Amino acid sequence: MCAKKIMNPDEWVKQVVKQEEIDKYLIDGKDFIDEELINKQLSENKDPDKQKIRDILQKSLNIERLEPEETAALLNVTDPKMWEEMFEMALKVKRKVYDNRIVFFAPLYCANLCVNSCKYCGFRKENKEEKRRILTMDEIREETKAVVAEGHKRMIAVYGEHPSTAVDYICDSIKAIYSVKEKSKDGTVSGEIRRVNINAAPMSIADLKKLNAAGIGTYQVFQETYHKETYKKVHPAGVKANYRWRLYALHRAMEAGVDDVATGVLFGLANWRFEVMGLLYHAIDLERQFGVGPHTISFPRMTPAIGSDLSKESKFLVSDENTKKLAAILRLSVPYTGIIITAREEPEIKKEIIKVGCTQTDASSRIGIGAYTEALKKLAEHQGDQTDCKQQFTLGDTRSLDAVIREMAEMGMITSFCTAGYRCGRTGDKIMGLLKSCTEGKFCKLNAVLTFREYLEDYASAETKAVGEKVLAKELKEIEAMEFYKKGNLLEKFKENYNRICNGERDIFI
Repeated sequence: MCAKKIMNPDEWVKQVVKQEEIDKYLIDGKDFIDEELINKQLSENKDPDKQKIRDILQKSLNIERLEPEETAALLNVTDPKMWEEMFEMALKVKRKVYDNRIVFFAPLYCANLCVNSCKYCGFRKENKEEKRRILTMDEIREETKAVVAEGHKRMIAVYGEHPSTAVDYICDSIKAIYSVKEKSKDGTVSGEIRRVNINAAPMSIADLKKLNAAGIGTYQVFQETYHKETYKKVHPAGVKANYRWRLYALHRAMEAGVDDVATGVLFGLANWRFEVMGLLYHAIDLERQFGVGPHTISFPRMTPAIGSDLSKESKFLVSDENTKKLAAILRLSVPYTGIIITAREEPEIKKEIIKVGCTQTDASSRIGIGAYTEALKKLAEHQGDQTDCKQQFTLGDTRSLDAVIREMAEMGMITSFCTAGYRCGRTGDKIMGLLKSCTEGKFCKLNAVLTFREYLEDYASAETKAVGEKVLAKELKEIEAMEFYKKGNLLEKFKENYNRICNGERDIFI
Protein backbone atom coordinates (compact mmCIF):
# COMPACT_ATOMS: atom_id res chain seq x y z
CA MET A 1 0.00 0.00 0.00
CA CYS A 2 1.32 3.43 -0.91
CA ALA A 3 1.88 5.90 1.92
CA LYS A 4 -0.49 8.82 1.91
CA LYS A 5 1.16 11.92 0.48
CA ILE A 6 1.41 14.80 2.96
CA MET A 7 1.03 18.33 1.65
CA ASN A 8 3.99 20.71 1.98
CA PRO A 9 3.49 22.54 5.33
CA ASP A 10 3.92 26.02 3.81
CA GLU A 11 1.32 25.28 1.15
CA TRP A 12 -0.97 23.68 3.72
CA VAL A 13 -0.92 26.78 5.94
CA LYS A 14 -2.20 28.91 3.06
CA GLN A 15 -5.35 26.82 2.55
CA VAL A 16 -6.42 26.08 6.15
CA VAL A 17 -8.31 29.25 7.07
CA LYS A 18 -11.79 29.64 5.58
CA GLN A 19 -12.64 33.33 5.95
CA GLU A 20 -16.34 32.74 5.37
CA GLU A 21 -16.31 30.45 8.41
CA ILE A 22 -15.20 33.41 10.50
CA ASP A 23 -17.36 36.13 8.99
CA LYS A 24 -20.63 34.28 9.53
CA TYR A 25 -20.29 34.60 13.32
CA LEU A 26 -19.31 38.26 13.45
CA ILE A 27 -21.73 41.00 14.45
CA ASP A 28 -21.46 44.05 12.18
CA GLY A 29 -18.00 42.82 11.26
CA LYS A 30 -16.85 42.71 14.89
CA ASP A 31 -15.95 39.77 17.11
CA PHE A 32 -17.14 39.37 20.70
CA ILE A 33 -13.94 40.61 22.38
CA ASP A 34 -14.37 44.36 22.84
CA GLU A 35 -11.19 45.33 24.67
CA GLU A 36 -12.30 48.89 25.31
CA LEU A 37 -15.53 47.66 26.92
CA ILE A 38 -13.73 45.05 29.02
CA ASN A 39 -11.24 47.61 30.33
CA LYS A 40 -14.11 50.00 31.07
CA GLN A 41 -15.99 47.32 33.02
CA LEU A 42 -12.89 46.47 35.05
CA SER A 43 -12.26 50.16 35.77
CA GLU A 44 -15.85 51.08 36.67
CA ASN A 45 -16.31 48.19 39.10
CA LYS A 46 -13.40 48.96 41.42
CA ASP A 47 -13.89 49.04 45.20
CA PRO A 48 -17.20 47.12 45.20
CA ASP A 49 -19.07 47.19 48.52
CA LYS A 50 -19.55 43.98 50.47
CA GLN A 51 -23.30 43.78 50.00
CA LYS A 52 -22.93 44.04 46.23
CA ILE A 53 -20.43 41.17 46.27
CA ARG A 54 -22.66 39.06 48.50
CA ASP A 55 -25.60 39.63 46.16
CA ILE A 56 -23.45 38.46 43.25
CA LEU A 57 -22.39 35.38 45.21
CA GLN A 58 -26.02 34.54 45.90
CA LYS A 59 -26.72 34.73 42.16
CA SER A 60 -23.94 32.20 41.59
CA LEU A 61 -25.41 29.94 44.25
CA ASN A 62 -28.69 30.11 42.35
CA ILE A 63 -26.70 28.65 39.42
CA GLU A 64 -27.09 31.69 37.19
CA ARG A 65 -24.29 32.87 34.93
CA LEU A 66 -22.87 36.21 35.96
CA GLU A 67 -22.91 39.26 33.71
CA PRO A 68 -19.55 40.83 32.78
CA GLU A 69 -20.06 43.76 35.18
CA GLU A 70 -20.64 41.31 38.04
CA THR A 71 -17.53 39.31 37.23
CA ALA A 72 -15.57 42.58 36.96
CA ALA A 73 -16.71 43.45 40.49
CA LEU A 74 -15.47 40.08 41.81
CA LEU A 75 -12.14 40.63 40.06
CA ASN A 76 -11.76 43.94 41.90
CA VAL A 77 -12.24 42.61 45.44
CA THR A 78 -9.26 43.43 47.66
CA ASP A 79 -10.53 42.56 51.17
CA PRO A 80 -8.94 39.24 52.27
CA LYS A 81 -11.98 38.35 54.39
CA MET A 82 -14.28 38.86 51.42
CA TRP A 83 -12.03 36.61 49.34
CA GLU A 84 -12.47 33.90 51.97
CA GLU A 85 -16.24 34.24 51.55
CA MET A 86 -15.80 33.97 47.80
CA PHE A 87 -13.66 30.83 48.13
CA GLU A 88 -16.25 29.22 50.39
CA MET A 89 -19.09 30.11 48.03
CA ALA A 90 -17.18 28.75 45.02
CA LEU A 91 -16.94 25.38 46.74
CA LYS A 92 -20.64 25.49 47.68
CA VAL A 93 -21.56 26.18 44.08
CA LYS A 94 -19.39 23.32 42.84
CA ARG A 95 -20.88 20.87 45.31
CA LYS A 96 -24.43 21.99 44.49
CA VAL A 97 -23.90 21.35 40.77
CA TYR A 98 -21.31 18.56 40.68
CA ASP A 99 -21.45 17.06 44.16
CA ASN A 100 -18.32 15.93 46.00
CA ARG A 101 -16.32 14.45 43.15
CA ILE A 102 -13.28 15.05 40.99
CA VAL A 103 -13.01 13.54 37.51
CA PHE A 104 -9.64 12.17 36.38
CA PHE A 105 -8.14 11.88 32.91
CA ALA A 106 -4.76 11.44 31.22
CA PRO A 107 -3.27 13.37 28.29
CA LEU A 108 -1.74 11.56 25.32
CA TYR A 109 0.58 13.66 23.15
CA CYS A 110 0.55 12.12 19.68
CA ALA A 111 2.95 14.41 17.80
CA ASN A 112 5.05 17.54 18.17
CA LEU A 113 5.25 18.61 14.54
CA CYS A 114 3.84 22.13 14.18
CA VAL A 115 3.63 24.90 11.60
CA ASN A 116 3.19 27.65 14.20
CA SER A 117 5.70 29.98 15.84
CA CYS A 118 4.22 30.46 19.33
CA LYS A 119 6.89 32.13 21.42
CA TYR A 120 5.92 30.34 24.65
CA CYS A 121 5.82 26.79 23.28
CA GLY A 122 8.48 24.14 22.98
CA PHE A 123 6.78 22.70 19.89
CA ARG A 124 7.08 25.85 17.76
CA LYS A 125 8.60 25.16 14.36
CA GLU A 126 11.73 27.31 14.88
CA ASN A 127 12.79 25.44 18.03
CA LYS A 128 15.88 23.48 16.96
CA GLU A 129 16.17 21.88 20.40
CA GLU A 130 12.96 19.92 19.86
CA LYS A 131 13.27 16.39 18.54
CA ARG A 132 10.30 15.93 16.18
CA ARG A 133 8.22 12.80 16.25
CA ILE A 134 4.79 11.56 15.23
CA LEU A 135 3.39 8.39 16.76
CA THR A 136 2.24 5.57 14.53
CA MET A 137 -1.09 3.91 15.26
CA ASP A 138 0.74 0.97 16.84
CA GLU A 139 2.65 3.38 19.07
CA ILE A 140 -0.58 5.12 20.04
CA ARG A 141 -2.01 1.78 21.06
CA GLU A 142 1.07 1.02 23.16
CA GLU A 143 0.87 4.44 24.85
CA THR A 144 -2.81 3.84 25.53
CA LYS A 145 -2.06 0.45 27.09
CA ALA A 146 0.35 2.12 29.50
CA VAL A 147 -2.27 4.72 30.47
CA VAL A 148 -5.02 2.11 30.90
CA ALA A 149 -2.72 -0.01 33.05
CA GLU A 150 -2.80 2.69 35.71
CA GLY A 151 -6.58 2.68 35.80
CA HIS A 152 -7.52 5.61 33.57
CA LYS A 153 -10.81 5.52 31.66
CA ARG A 154 -10.75 9.01 30.12
CA MET A 155 -8.12 10.52 27.85
CA ILE A 156 -7.43 13.76 26.05
CA ALA A 157 -5.38 13.27 22.89
CA VAL A 158 -3.19 16.26 21.99
CA TYR A 159 -1.88 17.20 18.53
CA GLY A 160 0.25 19.92 17.02
CA GLU A 161 -0.95 21.84 13.98
CA HIS A 162 0.61 20.23 10.93
CA PRO A 163 -0.58 18.53 7.71
CA SER A 164 0.76 15.18 8.93
CA THR A 165 -1.55 15.32 11.97
CA ALA A 166 -4.59 16.81 10.30
CA VAL A 167 -8.12 15.44 10.58
CA ASP A 168 -7.55 12.01 9.01
CA TYR A 169 -4.65 11.24 11.36
CA ILE A 170 -6.73 12.39 14.34
CA CYS A 171 -9.66 10.18 13.32
CA ASP A 172 -7.36 7.17 12.94
CA SER A 173 -5.75 7.84 16.31
CA ILE A 174 -9.14 8.03 18.07
CA LYS A 175 -10.03 4.61 16.63
CA ALA A 176 -6.66 3.25 17.78
CA ILE A 177 -7.20 4.50 21.34
CA TYR A 178 -10.70 3.04 21.56
CA SER A 179 -9.45 -0.32 20.25
CA VAL A 180 -7.24 -1.01 23.29
CA LYS A 181 -8.45 -3.56 25.84
CA GLU A 182 -5.89 -4.14 28.57
CA LYS A 183 -6.03 -6.56 31.51
CA SER A 184 -6.07 -5.15 35.03
CA LYS A 185 -3.28 -5.88 37.50
CA ASP A 186 -4.76 -9.19 38.60
CA GLY A 187 -5.56 -10.17 35.02
CA THR A 188 -9.26 -10.69 35.64
CA VAL A 189 -10.91 -7.78 33.80
CA SER A 190 -10.19 -5.60 30.79
CA GLY A 191 -9.58 -1.91 31.08
CA GLU A 192 -10.15 0.58 28.28
CA ILE A 193 -10.52 4.25 27.46
CA ARG A 194 -14.24 5.01 27.42
CA ARG A 195 -14.05 8.69 26.41
CA VAL A 196 -11.51 10.31 24.08
CA ASN A 197 -11.49 14.10 24.16
CA ILE A 198 -9.12 15.98 21.87
CA ASN A 199 -7.03 19.12 22.10
CA ALA A 200 -6.39 20.00 18.48
CA ALA A 201 -6.04 22.92 16.13
CA PRO A 202 -9.02 24.93 14.84
CA MET A 203 -10.56 23.28 11.80
CA SER A 204 -13.11 23.86 9.11
CA ILE A 205 -16.71 22.78 9.61
CA ALA A 206 -16.22 19.96 7.10
CA ASP A 207 -13.25 18.55 9.02
CA LEU A 208 -15.05 18.94 12.34
CA LYS A 209 -17.91 16.87 10.97
CA LYS A 210 -15.38 14.10 10.25
CA LEU A 211 -14.13 14.30 13.84
CA ASN A 212 -17.64 14.13 15.18
CA ALA A 213 -18.34 11.04 13.11
CA ALA A 214 -15.16 9.43 14.47
CA GLY A 215 -16.59 9.55 17.98
CA ILE A 216 -14.67 12.34 19.66
CA GLY A 217 -15.77 13.44 23.09
CA THR A 218 -15.08 17.06 23.93
CA TYR A 219 -13.28 19.26 21.38
CA GLN A 220 -10.88 21.57 23.22
CA VAL A 221 -9.22 24.68 21.80
CA PHE A 222 -7.50 27.23 24.04
CA GLN A 223 -7.53 30.80 22.81
CA GLU A 224 -4.23 31.22 24.75
CA THR A 225 -4.86 34.96 25.17
CA TYR A 226 -7.85 37.15 24.33
CA HIS A 227 -5.71 40.30 24.29
CA LYS A 228 -5.29 41.03 20.59
CA GLU A 229 -1.98 42.90 20.60
CA THR A 230 -0.43 40.26 22.84
CA TYR A 231 -1.87 37.49 20.68
CA LYS A 232 -0.23 39.01 17.61
CA LYS A 233 3.16 39.32 19.34
CA VAL A 234 3.29 35.77 20.67
CA HIS A 235 1.88 34.17 17.47
CA PRO A 236 3.97 35.83 14.75
CA ALA A 237 3.52 33.17 12.06
CA GLY A 238 1.58 30.06 11.09
CA VAL A 239 -2.12 29.31 11.04
CA LYS A 240 -2.31 30.28 14.70
CA ALA A 241 -1.40 33.86 13.80
CA ASN A 242 -5.04 34.30 12.74
CA TYR A 243 -6.78 35.44 15.97
CA ARG A 244 -10.34 35.11 14.72
CA TRP A 245 -9.86 31.69 13.09
CA ARG A 246 -8.99 30.44 16.56
CA LEU A 247 -11.59 32.58 18.36
CA TYR A 248 -14.43 30.95 16.44
CA ALA A 249 -13.11 27.37 16.45
CA LEU A 250 -15.70 26.27 19.00
CA HIS A 251 -18.50 27.99 17.10
CA ARG A 252 -17.62 25.95 14.02
CA ALA A 253 -17.48 22.79 16.11
CA MET A 254 -20.95 23.41 17.50
CA GLU A 255 -22.25 24.03 13.99
CA ALA A 256 -20.61 20.76 12.87
CA GLY A 257 -22.59 18.85 15.49
CA VAL A 258 -19.95 18.48 18.20
CA ASP A 259 -22.01 18.61 21.41
CA ASP A 260 -19.29 19.41 23.93
CA VAL A 261 -16.60 22.04 23.43
CA ALA A 262 -13.98 23.37 25.81
CA THR A 263 -11.85 26.46 26.05
CA GLY A 264 -9.14 27.96 28.22
CA VAL A 265 -6.41 30.55 28.53
CA LEU A 266 -2.69 30.19 29.01
CA PHE A 267 -2.44 32.50 32.00
CA GLY A 268 0.76 34.49 32.00
CA LEU A 269 0.61 35.99 28.54
CA ALA A 270 -1.55 39.00 29.45
CA ASN A 271 -3.28 40.50 32.50
CA TRP A 272 -5.12 37.68 34.26
CA ARG A 273 -8.19 39.78 35.06
CA PHE A 274 -8.63 40.67 31.40
CA GLU A 275 -8.31 37.00 30.44
CA VAL A 276 -11.03 35.94 32.87
CA MET A 277 -13.33 38.50 31.26
CA GLY A 278 -12.41 37.11 27.83
CA LEU A 279 -13.35 33.59 28.91
CA LEU A 280 -16.69 34.85 30.19
CA TYR A 281 -17.44 36.67 26.94
CA HIS A 282 -16.54 33.51 25.02
CA ALA A 283 -19.08 31.54 27.06
CA ILE A 284 -21.69 34.26 26.57
CA ASP A 285 -21.27 34.31 22.79
CA LEU A 286 -21.52 30.53 22.50
CA GLU A 287 -24.69 30.64 24.58
CA ARG A 288 -26.07 33.46 22.42
CA GLN A 289 -25.42 31.70 19.12
CA PHE A 290 -25.92 28.04 20.07
CA GLY A 291 -27.81 28.05 23.36
CA VAL A 292 -25.01 26.34 25.26
CA GLY A 293 -21.57 27.45 26.40
CA PRO A 294 -18.33 25.52 26.93
CA HIS A 295 -18.49 22.13 28.62
CA THR A 296 -15.27 22.92 30.47
CA ILE A 297 -12.88 25.81 31.03
CA SER A 298 -9.18 25.28 31.79
CA PHE A 299 -6.78 27.77 33.34
CA PRO A 300 -3.22 26.47 32.87
CA ARG A 301 -0.40 28.78 33.91
CA MET A 302 2.57 29.28 31.66
CA THR A 303 5.49 27.17 32.86
CA PRO A 304 9.06 26.98 31.48
CA ALA A 305 9.33 25.50 28.00
CA ILE A 306 12.56 24.40 26.33
CA GLY A 307 13.90 27.10 24.03
CA SER A 308 11.40 29.77 25.18
CA ASP A 309 12.55 32.83 27.14
CA LEU A 310 9.01 34.22 27.24
CA SER A 311 7.77 31.22 29.20
CA LYS A 312 10.15 32.18 32.02
CA GLU A 313 10.25 35.98 31.81
CA SER A 314 6.74 37.24 30.99
CA LYS A 315 5.73 40.20 33.18
CA PHE A 316 2.24 38.70 33.40
CA LEU A 317 3.19 35.44 35.14
CA VAL A 318 0.44 34.67 37.66
CA SER A 319 1.13 34.08 41.37
CA ASP A 320 -0.25 31.13 43.33
CA GLU A 321 -2.59 33.48 45.20
CA ASN A 322 -4.02 35.00 42.03
CA THR A 323 -4.39 31.58 40.41
CA LYS A 324 -6.59 30.49 43.30
CA LYS A 325 -8.60 33.71 42.89
CA LEU A 326 -9.14 33.33 39.16
CA ALA A 327 -10.18 29.69 39.59
CA ALA A 328 -12.80 30.72 42.15
CA ILE A 329 -14.10 33.52 39.94
CA LEU A 330 -14.45 31.19 36.95
CA ARG A 331 -16.48 28.81 39.11
CA LEU A 332 -18.69 31.67 40.30
CA SER A 333 -19.07 33.28 36.87
CA VAL A 334 -20.15 30.15 34.99
CA PRO A 335 -21.41 27.98 37.86
CA TYR A 336 -22.63 25.11 35.69
CA THR A 337 -19.43 24.68 33.63
CA GLY A 338 -16.68 22.19 34.45
CA ILE A 339 -13.41 23.73 35.65
CA ILE A 340 -10.15 21.88 34.92
CA ILE A 341 -6.91 22.25 36.88
CA THR A 342 -3.91 20.66 35.20
CA ALA A 343 -0.74 18.89 36.28
CA ARG A 344 1.22 22.04 35.43
CA GLU A 345 0.55 22.98 39.07
CA GLU A 346 2.68 21.84 41.98
CA PRO A 347 0.88 19.39 44.31
CA GLU A 348 0.37 21.78 47.22
CA ILE A 349 -1.12 24.66 45.24
CA LYS A 350 -3.14 22.20 43.16
CA LYS A 351 -4.65 20.81 46.34
CA GLU A 352 -5.64 24.31 47.48
CA ILE A 353 -7.13 25.33 44.15
CA ILE A 354 -9.21 22.16 43.88
CA LYS A 355 -10.95 23.33 47.07
CA VAL A 356 -12.43 26.36 45.30
CA GLY A 357 -14.49 24.49 42.77
CA CYS A 358 -12.49 22.45 40.25
CA THR A 359 -14.23 19.43 38.76
CA GLN A 360 -11.50 17.71 36.70
CA THR A 361 -7.76 17.12 36.77
CA ASP A 362 -5.15 15.00 35.03
CA ALA A 363 -2.79 12.68 36.88
CA SER A 364 0.22 10.48 36.09
CA SER A 365 0.61 12.77 33.09
CA ARG A 366 3.50 12.49 30.65
CA ILE A 367 3.66 15.02 27.86
CA GLY A 368 6.63 13.87 25.83
CA ILE A 369 5.90 12.04 22.58
CA GLY A 370 6.00 8.35 23.45
CA ALA A 371 6.71 9.17 27.09
CA TYR A 372 4.43 6.58 28.71
CA THR A 373 6.05 3.59 27.04
CA GLU A 374 9.53 5.08 27.43
CA ALA A 375 8.90 5.44 31.16
CA LEU A 376 7.90 1.77 31.38
CA LYS A 377 11.08 0.81 29.51
CA LYS A 378 13.21 2.82 31.93
CA LEU A 379 11.55 1.15 34.90
CA ALA A 380 12.13 -2.28 33.39
CA GLU A 381 15.81 -1.40 33.02
CA HIS A 382 15.89 -0.18 36.65
CA GLN A 383 16.79 3.34 35.56
CA GLY A 384 13.94 5.11 37.34
CA ASP A 385 10.97 6.56 35.52
CA GLN A 386 12.55 9.67 34.00
CA THR A 387 12.20 9.87 30.24
CA ASP A 388 14.37 11.55 27.64
CA CYS A 389 11.35 12.82 25.70
CA LYS A 390 11.30 16.54 25.01
CA GLN A 391 8.25 18.27 26.45
CA GLN A 392 6.08 21.17 25.37
CA PHE A 393 6.25 22.72 28.85
CA THR A 394 7.14 21.82 32.46
CA LEU A 395 4.84 19.76 34.68
CA GLY A 396 4.50 20.54 38.37
CA ASP A 397 2.72 17.36 39.49
CA THR A 398 4.27 14.13 38.23
CA ARG A 399 2.82 11.81 40.88
CA SER A 400 1.11 8.55 39.99
CA LEU A 401 -2.65 8.33 39.53
CA ASP A 402 -2.84 6.19 42.65
CA ALA A 403 -1.06 8.83 44.77
CA VAL A 404 -3.28 11.68 43.59
CA ILE A 405 -6.45 9.63 44.10
CA ARG A 406 -5.30 8.80 47.62
CA GLU A 407 -4.79 12.50 48.34
CA MET A 408 -8.28 13.31 47.05
CA ALA A 409 -9.73 10.58 49.27
CA GLU A 410 -7.88 11.98 52.25
CA MET A 411 -9.56 15.31 51.44
CA GLY A 412 -12.93 13.54 51.52
CA MET A 413 -13.46 13.69 47.75
CA ILE A 414 -14.57 10.83 45.57
CA THR A 415 -12.71 10.06 42.36
CA SER A 416 -14.79 9.60 39.22
CA PHE A 417 -13.97 8.01 35.87
CA CYS A 418 -17.59 8.28 34.78
CA THR A 419 -18.44 8.57 31.09
CA ALA A 420 -22.10 7.60 31.48
CA GLY A 421 -23.66 10.94 30.63
CA TYR A 422 -21.99 11.07 27.24
CA ARG A 423 -23.02 7.55 26.30
CA CYS A 424 -26.58 8.10 27.52
CA GLY A 425 -26.94 11.21 25.38
CA ARG A 426 -26.59 13.71 28.22
CA THR A 427 -24.41 16.08 26.22
CA GLY A 428 -24.57 19.62 24.85
CA ASP A 429 -27.72 21.53 25.80
CA LYS A 430 -29.15 18.44 27.50
CA ILE A 431 -26.37 18.15 30.06
CA MET A 432 -26.23 21.90 30.56
CA GLY A 433 -29.92 21.94 31.39
CA LEU A 434 -29.40 19.12 33.87
CA LEU A 435 -26.40 20.89 35.40
CA LYS A 436 -28.26 24.18 35.77
CA SER A 437 -31.11 22.38 37.54
CA CYS A 438 -28.56 20.56 39.77
CA THR A 439 -29.87 17.20 38.54
CA GLU A 440 -26.89 15.85 36.57
CA GLY A 441 -24.67 15.90 39.63
CA LYS A 442 -26.97 13.45 41.36
CA PHE A 443 -26.62 10.92 38.54
CA CYS A 444 -22.89 11.66 38.49
CA LYS A 445 -22.65 10.83 42.19
CA LEU A 446 -24.02 7.34 41.52
CA ASN A 447 -21.75 6.74 38.55
CA ALA A 448 -18.74 8.16 40.39
CA VAL A 449 -19.28 5.57 43.13
CA LEU A 450 -19.54 2.80 40.54
CA THR A 451 -16.34 3.80 38.71
CA PHE A 452 -14.46 4.38 41.98
CA ARG A 453 -15.48 0.89 43.08
CA GLU A 454 -13.99 -0.40 39.83
CA TYR A 455 -10.73 1.45 40.45
CA LEU A 456 -10.38 0.23 44.04
CA GLU A 457 -10.99 -3.36 42.96
CA ASP A 458 -8.73 -3.38 39.90
CA TYR A 459 -5.89 -0.87 40.31
CA ALA A 460 -5.59 0.74 43.76
CA SER A 461 -2.69 0.16 46.09
CA ALA A 462 -3.50 -1.21 49.55
CA GLU A 463 -3.02 2.25 51.06
CA THR A 464 -5.31 3.95 48.57
CA LYS A 465 -7.93 1.23 48.85
CA ALA A 466 -8.06 1.64 52.63
CA VAL A 467 -8.66 5.38 52.39
CA GLY A 468 -10.99 4.99 49.42
CA GLU A 469 -13.23 2.52 51.24
CA LYS A 470 -13.90 5.16 53.90
CA VAL A 471 -14.94 7.69 51.26
CA LEU A 472 -17.16 5.11 49.55
CA ALA A 473 -18.86 4.23 52.84
CA LYS A 474 -19.68 7.90 53.38
CA GLU A 475 -20.98 8.31 49.82
CA LEU A 476 -23.14 5.19 50.08
CA LYS A 477 -24.65 6.46 53.33
CA GLU A 478 -25.48 9.81 51.69
CA ILE A 479 -27.07 8.09 48.69
CA GLU A 480 -29.26 5.97 50.96
CA ALA A 481 -30.50 9.10 52.75
CA MET A 482 -31.22 11.37 49.75
CA GLU A 483 -34.88 11.71 48.78
CA PHE A 484 -33.99 12.09 45.10
CA TYR A 485 -32.79 8.50 44.90
CA LYS A 486 -35.92 7.12 46.54
CA LYS A 487 -38.06 8.11 43.55
CA GLY A 488 -38.98 5.24 41.27
CA ASN A 489 -36.48 2.40 41.38
CA LEU A 490 -33.30 4.49 41.06
CA LEU A 491 -31.84 3.47 44.41
CA GLU A 492 -32.61 -0.20 43.81
CA LYS A 493 -31.04 -0.04 40.34
CA PHE A 494 -27.92 1.60 41.76
CA LYS A 495 -27.57 -1.05 44.47
CA GLU A 496 -27.94 -3.78 41.86
CA ASN A 497 -25.23 -2.22 39.69
CA TYR A 498 -22.93 -1.72 42.67
CA ASN A 499 -23.22 -5.37 43.63
CA ARG A 500 -22.60 -6.47 40.04
CA ILE A 501 -19.35 -4.49 40.00
CA CYS A 502 -18.32 -5.97 43.34
CA ASN A 503 -18.90 -9.37 41.74
CA GLY A 504 -16.60 -8.65 38.78
CA GLU A 505 -18.74 -6.98 36.10
CA ARG A 506 -17.49 -3.70 34.62
CA ASP A 507 -18.66 -0.60 32.77
CA ILE A 508 -22.14 -0.52 34.28
CA PHE A 509 -23.72 2.89 34.59
CA ILE A 510 -26.95 4.81 35.14
